[in-house]
Amino acid sequence: MSANSADTSGELEVVLVKAGRTKIRYPATLLADDGTRVSVRAPWAGEGVRDFGFVRFEPGDLFTEHYWRDRWYAVKEVRAQDGTLKGWYCDITRPAVRSGAELVVEDLDLDLWVSGDGKDVLQLDEDEFAASGLAERDPEAAAAARSALDELAALARAEGLTGLV
Repeated sequence: MSANSADTSGELEVVLVKAGRTKIRYPATLLADDGTRVSVRAPWAGEGVRDFGFVRFEPGDLFTEHYWRDRWYAVKEVRAQDGTLKGWYCDITRPAVRSGAELVVEDLDLDLWVSGDGKDVLQLDEDEFAASGLAERDPEAAAAARSALDELAALARAEGLTGLV
């Protein structure tokens, strides 16, 4: 299958790469692939509970994840096991690449959290981004990452992320 062809069936393996190595790999159900955006659904793939202080990801949480081939971010809607919307976790990434049943996404450290009620919009991991050295190694990618974070934050504050996904 071509990386840009539309496909709406099957399973994908999502591969999150960070600093040149695989950070996590997990199976997901493919919901849609229109050639530009790939949408998948997967349970929380981390081990145990991860408490960020502003949200807890835990076994039973369900993530509906949207990746773009032409945008520098991924938007993940997070719901509790009972269906309650927790919010949206957004990774700033290079555009996604799909090859067959694998979707590879390179995490660029910056993140955005938007609470389920839309009241909290938190820009995260600025320190990790600065320490990554991306600005020195690849200034264009660093600028694209910052621009993507600003775009998502402005959208979240103005109208929320529901319309985006």
